[in-house]
Amino acid sequence: MRAKQRVNNKKSNKFKSNLKGFGAKTVVVKPAGYPLKGMFHEYPEPCELDVFEYYAREQWNGFVVKKGDFLFDKRMFPDFAFKVINVEPENSEIGKNTKFVVEDYDSDFFVPETKSETTFKNIIGQERAKQKCKLIESFLKNPEKFGKWLPKNILFHGPAGTGKTMMAKALSNASEVPFLPVRATKLIGEFVGDGARQIHQLYEKAEELMPCIIFIDEFDAIALNRSYQEIRGDVAEIVNALLTEMDGIDEREGICTIAATNMLNTLDPAIRSRFEEEIEFTIPTLEERYEILKLYSGTFPKKLGKDVNLEAIAKATAGFSGRDLVEKVLKNALHKAILSGGKVTKAQFEAALEEAIGKKSEPPRGMFA
Repeated sequence: MRAKQRVNNKKSNKFKSNLKGFGAKTVVVKPAGYPLKGMFHEYPEPCELDVFEYYAREQWNGFVVKKGDFLFDKRMFPDFAFKVINVEPENSEIGKNTKFVVEDYDSDFFVPETKSETTFKNIIGQERAKQKCKLIESFLKNPEKFGKWLPKNILFHGPAGTGKTMMAKALSNASEVPFLPVRATKLIGEFVGDGARQIHQLYEKAEELMPCIIFIDEFDAIALNRSYQEIRGDVAEIVNALLTEMDGIDEREGICTIAATNMLNTLDPAIRSRFEEEIEFTIPTLEERYEILKLYSGTFPKKLGKDVNLEAIAKATAGFSGRDLVEKVLKNALHKAILSGGKVTKAQFEAALEEAIGKKSEPPRGMFA
């Protein structure tokens, strides 16, 4: 029995010895932030990489790591987290010979769209919004002529699918300036300080490219009224960073910030007051629905059947947004036609609309007659 135990111990020691030899050659990490709410300490940016590599090996020696793990600093910036982006080889142990590489903050997080194919002609209706955007276009082309009266902070609001993003892209195209889009939900990171850093990074990038447009979609995700505090979580540092940039402590005459929301009445009044202009987007009228159907069905790779009446479809889609018409009606009907191998018919439009409306409101048969 003892002999068998000695054999097992030898095998175990041999396995441990092999595991120690299986050390990590390279560990790539990226600054992530502080994991605990309320820790508004300095957000470190390792610049002396030789020093960082030395103390990283010292404090994390013996840790077995894999991609996606977090390593927590216990020396220079206590409790600050670094996310492991890559390890070679995977699931290996950090040792005295491990090389550390610090990846910069998301360098591709704010990739500007320097050229958009969207134009004002692609947007049916929203004439008042277009008129307002012409003023912003003039500002972006010639900021100097506005003096201190710059239309810098604009709020787009209205139901989902009414063309807010399209309008911002069309404005960028007409002004011939870079377009930096970001969803507000992506600014809320796992760690305190991460969102605020990204806001400052966004405006630094914009400063390099100005004149340009910053477009923040789903703005209500970070700008809800304080009465919704429990729902929204703690995003105070993100909002404070954004307001600091919008208030223009550092004058940036060539940057226009456009935020978009479907929930105007839920925004915090203090944040909403920072916008000089609010531009409303509305559900298309009957005539506008017909124009949308006509414009986009004209780009179909299949012909419309003779029994298709776009005016009747427009009448049957009251309350639909432009995106509803394109994505839920036109695209759905086209896909059905592609599967059947024929033209896009009235029956396929009826089926598409029934699916769009859903079971709650069953449309009568023959609705397009």
